[in-house]
Amino acid sequence: MIPLELLRKVRKIHITTSRMVTDVFAGHYQSVFKGKGMEFDEVREYLPGDDIRTIDWNVTARMGYPYVKKFAEERELTVIFLLDLSYSCHFGTVNQLKSQLAAELCALLSFSAIKNHDRVGLVAFTDRVEKFIPPGKGVQHVLRMVRDALFFRPESKGTDIPLALEYLNRLFPRKTLTFILSDFYPANFQKPLSIISKRHDIVAISLVDPLELNLPRVGLMQLEDAETGQTFLVDTSHERSRESYNRMAREIGEERKKLFRSIPIDHIDIRTDAPYLPALINFFRMRERRFSH
Repeated sequence: MIPLELLRKVRKIHITTSRMVTDVFAGHYQSVFKGKGMEFDEVREYLPGDDIRTIDWNVTARMGYPYVKKFAEERELTVIFLLDLSYSCHFGTVNQLKSQLAAELCALLSFSAIKNHDRVGLVAFTDRVEKFIPPGKGVQHVLRMVRDALFFRPESKGTDIPLALEYLNRLFPRKTLTFILSDFYPANFQKPLSIISKRHDIVAISLVDPLELNLPRVGLMQLEDAETGQTFLVDTSHERSRESYNRMAREIGEERKKLFRSIPIDHIDIRTDAPYLPALINFFRMRERRFSH
């Protein structure tokens, strides 16, 4: 039996994100993702008005006359959400838990996708694949995904991003648009992510809480690793201790960004203490500019 409070939460997310899709995201998703997946169809002779960027220089050199590559648009995308349900994502000190933020982002992007006639699916994981919802369409399908993102209780606490990536690659031999929603702890995923990004269009969404970046000055604080249960005391009254922690947190964040850039895949930081809409819109605009060149 699903608690009434959860049903209200799902309904609130539905109303909020549906309004955002209508008011803000109507054109962004279409221009950024739709039709960007193009499959090679054939090579034919160049005709006046053809885009010179589509010229196949190898065939042109062999034939002695310009030839262009013709592409067929993939009109229906398969959009997959890799959702991290590990215990470190069940954490938040400001507006909401990282896991609740992830569910809302899933809803917003899913409603954008089905509005453009794409299919959406969910792979929820910890250090195992906890749940798979096959790609589908329609509002009820998306609401089921949101409900499970909020309500489903995983069996495990840990994180294994490489395992989730391998599962995705095995399940979908053809290209997908995949959003990974995670805090990306630990950072052991560079090689499998690099491999899978050659087949799939990957967008990494990092979920960040401000307490993970800056320790407040509150005296003795007991910190716990949510996945291992290990605890340790930090004296936050010592400025040197706070600076050391904050510097280490910044370095981890910068290394993660460098990792994503080196692959390369798109990456967005979403914080629990700030509205996510500006960050998403900036991402869409950046991606639009890149595809327009």
